[in-house]
Amino acid sequence: MFVILFKSRLSEHAGEDYYATEDRMRERVREIAGTDLVEVKHYTGEDGDRLAVVMWENATTLEEWRTDPEHQVAQKLGKDRWYSAYELTVAEVLRTSSHETGTAAAEAGEAR
Repeated sequence: MFVILFKSRLSEHAGEDYYATEDRMRERVREIAGTDLVEVKHYTGEDGDRLAVVMWENATTLEEWRTDPEHQVAQKLGKDRWYSAYELTVAEVLRTSSHETGTAAAEAGEAR
């Protein structure tokens, strides 16, 4: 499994075209990853910094996403126009553990 952290700060040039592209990239990443995409979360801090956390199961489909032509166009637009700053971190997960209690655990058990 891999964890991808994408920290970014939008520039003043990030308008409707940015948000439309962001929505399309969310669709596109799911098209490419299929069941390999474990989880995607997006956070925005009070200071405007943004963080996307993506859990990805398979290195092969992760590479397909990285080299996807549509994604590469969006990356270039991001670098040239939409982001005043960004940082990408890709890490391989060595171990994970979890615990659930209460209603969430019961609902997860019912869904399985």
